[in-house]
Amino acid sequence: MVDLTTTYMGLKLKNPVVPSASPLSASLDSIKKMEDAGAAAITLHSLFEEQIEFEAEALTHFLERGTDSFSEALSYFPTVGEYRREPDDYVDLIRQAKEATGIPIIASLNGVSTGGWTSFAKRFEEAGADGVELNVYFIPTNFSLMSYDVEDLYVKLLKEVKKHVKIPVAMKLSPYFSAMPHMADMLDAEGADALVLFNRFYQPDIDIEELEVTPNLQLSTPVEMRLPMRWIAILYGHVDASMALTSGIHSSEDVIKALMVGADIANVCSVLLKEGPAKIADLLQGVSAWMEEHEYESVQQMKGSMSHRAVAEPAAFERANYMKVLNSYR
Repeated sequence: MVDLTTTYMGLKLKNPVVPSASPLSASLDSIKKMEDAGAAAITLHSLFEEQIEFEAEALTHFLERGTDSFSEALSYFPTVGEYRREPDDYVDLIRQAKEATGIPIIASLNGVSTGGWTSFAKRFEEAGADGVELNVYFIPTNFSLMSYDVEDLYVKLLKEVKKHVKIPVAMKLSPYFSAMPHMADMLDAEGADALVLFNRFYQPDIDIEELEVTPNLQLSTPVEMRLPMRWIAILYGHVDASMALTSGIHSSEDVIKALMVGADIANVCSVLLKEGPAKIADLLQGVSAWMEEHEYESVQQMKGSMSHRAVAEPAAFERANYMKVLNSYR
């Protein structure tokens, strides 16, 4: 019997397959189905900075409404439901998920600015979350911003969240940094418990008839895992933080590749949206069968065996591979 256990940002997990933030983790029913299928932990859907800020603004509006006319209005409170309750509902979901399951529950905060919304991580911790994933979805459109400014934003957000919680914090990164090893090293030095590679930015489309920019959601394909696979292979052994490979994992072979380059867990999303939570059991069965066939006793034995520092030709992850691929096409 192979040992599938792994450790991710200090959490001992029964296997390396962890559903990433998605609509599937927005309901308790789906969370329980993913656990039943074998999920080792679950990252909840993201709570957005805008949702938290909207609630604060709405509450201020209702508390102050009419105070210019009636002093008694200072004691007026709106009835529940008069303003949106996403943050409270999210905290309730954490609490319910912890009560209904026996696996780690990782909350997800999505934002780009430093501010009061980051303190919400403390409420996640108080509700029972085992960790927080900080999903920084930032498109630098300001022409005066330099690369250092963008890097500094990530570091400041990490420090701000870690100031409020004692539970582990994971940083979900963009693939667009000009010096990825330096960025990873900075976050590692500031205490990031995990690095999640990579955040998948959704690209808008254009409707040429209506002349509108339109949202366009495309689920990932297996080829998309090659980018995070390369960088995890390069970073393995150089950072203390755990690493999660996300984007493009659709099969047992993909999970195995993620582990071999040095990931501690494989995040799955698109394949579950396509095939349902039961797919997790198929992935785990395939990983176990492959390990037995190839005489691997544990995930730990396999982890990092195909990383940059372990392979016979490290240049395969670098520029030489680019030349070889181009020359191979005729």
